[in-house]
Amino acid sequence: MSEADDSASQHSRSLSLNGSGHKAPPSLPVVSFNRRELDVILRLYGRMVADGEWRDYAIDILNDRAVFSIFRRASEMPLYRIEKDPKLARRQGAYAVVATGGMILKRGHDLAQVLRVLEKKKHLRVVDA
Repeated sequence: MSEADDSASQHSRSLSLNGSGHKAPPSLPVVSFNRRELDVILRLYGRMVADGEWRDYAIDILNDRAVFSIFRRASEMPLYRIEKDPKLARRQGAYAVVATGGMILKRGHDLAQVLRVLEKKKHLRVVDA
């Protein structure tokens, strides 16, 4: 066994054991957006970036919820937060859109339906010919 193999096996052993030589407790499940949810969110985000409304985003994956924050500029507070909280799934719905001041704009069970609150309204205008 070479020196590199020996150090690699020690490194892999140290990942599964904590400092006292006991196995580390299993980590708690982390809430995150799945591929389908990210697809729905990023489609809306792409349209709004193309319209010049939004410029940046951040994804926070926490123990109890996942948050997709939308920014006009990276140095500001987020304009909106799209939150996924599985603890509320049976009651009010797991998804919520929260405005800058903390006001919940919409909450529900279907992500696409909840995100409709963020889509720009198409207004009809009279144009002189």
